Amino acid sequence: MPSPGDHASHEHFPPIDAYAFLSDTHTTALIGPDGTVEWFCVPDAAGDAVLARLLDRDVGGRFSLSVQGCPAPARRYPPGTLVLENRWVGPDGTAIGEDLLAVRPGDADRPIHAERVLLRRLRVCSGALRVRAELTVRPGHGTRAVRWERRDGGWHAARTPLRLVTDLPVTVDGGTLVAEAELRAGRSATLLLGYAGPVPDLADADRLRDRTCATWRDWSARGDYTGFAAEAVRHSALVLRGLSYDETGALLAAPTTSLPEEIGGVRNWDYRHTWHRDAALLLLALFRLGHAEEGRRYLHFLLGLCARQHPLAPLVGIHGHAGEERELPHLSGYAGSAPVRIGNGAADQTQFDTYGHMLDAALAYHQLTGELTGAQWALLRGHVETMADRWREPDHGVWEIRGPCRHYVNSKVMSWVCLDRGVRLAALLDDRGAPVDRWRRERDALRAEVLDRGYDERVGSFVMAYGSTELDASLLRMPLVGFLPGDDPRMVATVERIRAGLAVAPALIRRYRVDDGLPGEEGAFLLCSFELVSALVLAGRRAEARETFDRLADRAGPLGLYPEERGADGTALGNHPQAFTHLALIEAALNLDAAGDRDALHAWAERSGPVPA
Repeated sequence: MPSPGDHASHEHFPPIDAYAFLSDTHTTALIGPDGTVEWFCVPDAAGDAVLARLLDRDVGGRFSLSVQGCPAPARRYPPGTLVLENRWVGPDGTAIGEDLLAVRPGDADRPIHAERVLLRRLRVCSGALRVRAELTVRPGHGTRAVRWERRDGGWHAARTPLRLVTDLPVTVDGGTLVAEAELRAGRSATLLLGYAGPVPDLADADRLRDRTCATWRDWSARGDYTGFAAEAVRHSALVLRGLSYDETGALLAAPTTSLPEEIGGVRNWDYRHTWHRDAALLLLALFRLGHAEEGRRYLHFLLGLCARQHPLAPLVGIHGHAGEERELPHLSGYAGSAPVRIGNGAADQTQFDTYGHMLDAALAYHQLTGELTGAQWALLRGHVETMADRWREPDHGVWEIRGPCRHYVNSKVMSWVCLDRGVRLAALLDDRGAPVDRWRRERDALRAEVLDRGYDERVGSFVMAYGSTELDASLLRMPLVGFLPGDDPRMVATVERIRAGLAVAPALIRRYRVDDGLPGEEGAFLLCSFELVSALVLAGRRAEARETFDRLADRAGPLGLYPEERGADGTALGNHPQAFTHLALIEAALNLDAAGDRDALHAWAERSGPVPA
C-alpha cells in the first residue's frame, strides 16, 4: 500500500464547503460537486468510513454517479429538506435526480426514523444519456478491499452490512461495482445502498423520496421563526437536526474527521462527538425556534451524562466515551493534510467551562418549560458543588490547547455561570437544602477575581489567562451569558481589541494568536465571527452587527453550509458542516432580530427575563 507521501497530495480536492451533506439522523454522507459520495460511515455517523475518498483520493472508498458528456450537476436542497436535487445538462440531453438518506416519521423516542438506505436516482428528461455509477467500498477506514457477491436480488459487499440494489446492468471490476446504461427521455436509473438490514424494493423509490421530503418539511414547518435572516436560520436548524443522533439525541459537532484547519498542516481532529459547549446554544436555539420536542430530548441526553460522569468530560462519543485518539497513517488526508485521526484525546482534558454550559442549558430549559424535576436537579446539584470546590484550579480551557493547565478567563467566567445558574435553579425549585449561601459567596468571589485578574489595563481588554496579555475570542461570550452588560466599557474595549488583534479579514476573526504547541496556524473561527455579531448587538451597535452578519452570510458555502473555519482568502477549513457555526449563526440572527429591545436582550442574556420577542 502506498505511503501518504506517495499520494498525489496536490491532486484536485473540491473546496471543503462544496460538499453536500445528507443525514438520516443515524449516519451521514458527504457528496462532492461531481456527484461522488466521498464520505459515508457505518453502522452510524461515528463508525467505519467505508467511503473515505474525502481523505484519500487513492485509498478511500467512493460511490460515483456521472452522466457522459455532462459537466458537474447544478445542485440545491429543495426548501425545508436535506434531499439533494441534481440537474445535469449536456449537448445530448438533460437529466434530473436526487440523493438522499431515507427517513420517515418516528415516535416519541425517535421522532425521525432512519430507513438506513442511501437512495441515488436519476431520470432523463430529454435526449439520450449514458449513465455510469461506480461503487468502491473500503472498510477499515480504507484499509481493506471487499469481494462482491450476487445474492437475494442485490450485490453484497462481503463481511460488511452493505448491499446495493439497482435497475442498471452491473459488472464487477476487481473491488468495484460498475453499473452503466444508456437511457432515453422518460427512463430512470435507481440505486439503493442499504447499510443495515433489508433493502427496500426498487419499486419503493418514489415512496422513499416522497416520504423523506415530507418528513423533513414537516419538521421544518414546526419552527415558527419568521424574523431576520429566516431562510438561513431555518436551513441552519435543519442542518443541526441532521447532526442529531437518532438513538440518543446527541449532537455531532460535525460529521467528519480530520478536515484540516490549515491545508497541508497537522491540525486535523475527529469531530464526530458531542461537546457540551454546544449544549446551551442548541437548547436555546431549539426552543426559540419552536422545536421544543427536540430541546427536551437533548436535555435528557445531557442529564444522562450528568448521572454517569463525575467529573464531567468536555466531550463524549454518541454512544458514550469518545474513544482513544489514534492516527491512520495509510490515509494521506484532505489535500495531503496528515495525520488523519479518529477518536479525540481532548475527552481526557479538564475543562471547567463544561459545567457552566450544562447548568446554563438546564436553567434556560426550566425557565422556558418549568419541567425540570427534583430528580434531575439532584444530578445537576452535584456539579454545582464541584465548581464551588474547584473553580480556583487551572484547567485546559475551551480551545483544548494541548499544553499545561492555566487559569483561563473563559473557564472562570463559565464556572461563574455554573454557580450563578445553580443559585437560581435552587430558588426556582425551592430547594431549601442546597448550600445556596456558599454557592453565592463563591460565585461573587469568582466574579471579583475575574474583574481583578482577568482584565489587563495595559492591554485594554480581558485576556486569555491570568497574567497573560493574549487575546481570546471566547471572551465575546461574556455578555451573552450575562457576566457583564454588553455596553460595559471593559466589554466594549475587549470587543474592539479582539476585532483589531484577531482579525484575518473583514468580519473574520481567529480564536487566538498564542503558541499552542502545534506548527502552522489555523484560519478564522466562524463560531467566534458570528459571536462577534451578537456581542455587537448587546453593545448597542446594531448597524455594525448587521454589516458583520451580512459579510458572513456572503461566505456561506454554495449549498448554505458552513465549515469550522475560513482562511483570509475565503478558503473553507476544518470539519464540515460544523454544528457550532450554524448554532452561532442562529443566535446572531435572533439577537439582530430582537435588537430593538435592548432591555429584553440583556435580561435574556442574564437568564432573568423571557425570550426576546
